[in-house]
Formats: sequence, structure tokens, C-alpha cells
Amino acid sequence: MSDQQCVEFLQWALPRLRLRWGGFRKVRRQVRKRIKRRIDQLGLQDITAYRAYLESHAAEWSLLDGFCRIPISRFYRDRGVFDHLRDRILPELARLAADADEKVVRCWCAGCASGEEVYTMAILWQTCLLPCFPAVRLRQLATDVDPQMLQRARRACYSASSLKDVPSGWLDTAFTRSAEGYVLRPKFAGEIEFRRQDIRAELPDGPFHLVLCRHLVFTYFAEDLQQEIFRRIAGRMVPGGILVTGKQEPLPEGVEGISPCGRNLGIYRIVDRPIPRPSSPRNGS
Repeated sequence: MSDQQCVEFLQWALPRLRLRWGGFRKVRRQVRKRIKRRIDQLGLQDITAYRAYLESHAAEWSLLDGFCRIPISRFYRDRGVFDHLRDRILPELARLAADADEKVVRCWCAGCASGEEVYTMAILWQTCLLPCFPAVRLRQLATDVDPQMLQRARRACYSASSLKDVPSGWLDTAFTRSAEGYVLRPKFAGEIEFRRQDIRAELPDGPFHLVLCRHLVFTYFAEDLQQEIFRRIAGRMVPGGILVTGKQEPLPEGVEGISPCGRNLGIYRIVDRPIPRPSSPRNGS
């Protein structure tokens, strides 16, 4: 399968999965390899035959959807974002929680992959926030559609490449070495629930003070689906809650009720919660 054939196939197939071609330009080689393996597994001649196979086998669309998942994650990815969360956002949320009876900051990490992001938040909280706000807890929910990713997240064992961006001292403070890699110390894994969930079909109830939805919805999903999910996320946040997207992820046209926090960081405050609308059914799967 040539690159051009892959491009043409994705431009045909992605809209049926409510995904957008623009998000896959740079990662299409990974998707191409997976599709090629599937074509060989099925004993088909080429991508044209696979396209015909999809048309006559509805269940195959779910497998293709899985081929299009690109989990790329590491600890403290985008240093400026997590520095801003540490210095400005988390202290603000902690102060608000300290004044409330519950004394809990609730965070949802959507599309958590193998756990690097949610554990980054846990380490940040315990090392930087807890000493100043000892009565306040960070309670996190981490969701992902891929059960294998969730299994890896629960193991909390990582290679050096996943930890290349962590601040000085984190390796000694938060990890132990093993034959398999760097293992997160148990004290940093508390107050985290991992749950299998497809954000396109369902969202947790909330309400959340902080939602991290990075490098998923606003990169790979079709724009109308982005708008739907944004409204549903915002409807599950407390007034003034914080939404974090990827630095390079533009929000879809027509998004309202948010205000940027910091410059070019993908951090927004929800200033007016929209009413969620019913999601549209997915086509072709």
C-alpha cells in the first residue's frame, strides 16, 4: 500500500468514524502499518479489497477505529503547561477547596493512555501542593477506551523515554528502579480511579474542578463531534473550572463560554457552562 493509497483510504474512512483527516497527517504511517497487517491477516489483495470488506462487514469498522488510536504520552509533556498548573492553577483550586466543606479537588483525565499524565498530576500535587494545603486532596478519574492502555497505567512501570521531561529529583522521589524500568512508588497512585470509557459515547458524571483532555478530541475528532464533546465536558464542570487541551490544539469554531488562562498553553476557564446536547449516532460502525 503506497502512501497516497493510504491517504485516499483515510480520507474516505475517517469521516465514517467521526474522525478528521487533518489530525492524522503526521501519524498516518502508524495507521498505515496497522491496516497493512490487517489486510495480510485477512488474506486480502490490497487496500481496495479492504475497503470493499468494510462495506460488507459492519463489525470491521470497530477494528479500524482501534487502528486509528495514537496514544503518545510521557510525564510532564509540555513543561510550560505543567509549570503553569503547578504555580497558578492548582494553588487556586486548592484554596477554593480549602474554603469548602468537602476539601477535595476533582480532576478528570480523558484519554489517559498509559497513565503518564494522571501520575504527573499526582506527583505535582503531593510534592508541591500538599505541603501548603495538607487538608485538601486531589481525587482523579482517568478514562480511556483501550483496555490494554489502562492495564499498563495500573502497572505504573515506565521506560526512561517516558520520563525524559520530568523535573530534577522526580526520578528519586517518585520512582524505584526495576529490571523492567521505573516503577511509580505506591504513595503516588492513591486517589486515582482508572475506568474504561469511550468519550464519544459516554462521559463521567462529575462535577470536576479540572479536566485534562489533551491530544485526543481536538486533534483527531471531527469538528461537529468536537463541539458536542466540548459542550458535554463543560456541562460536567464546576463554575470557573479549568479545561486543559493540547498546546497546539485549536478549539472548534463556535465554542463559547471559555476564557484562556495563560498565553498559548491550551488552558481555559469555563465561565459559562453550556447545556449539553444529545450526541449524534456514529456512522459506519
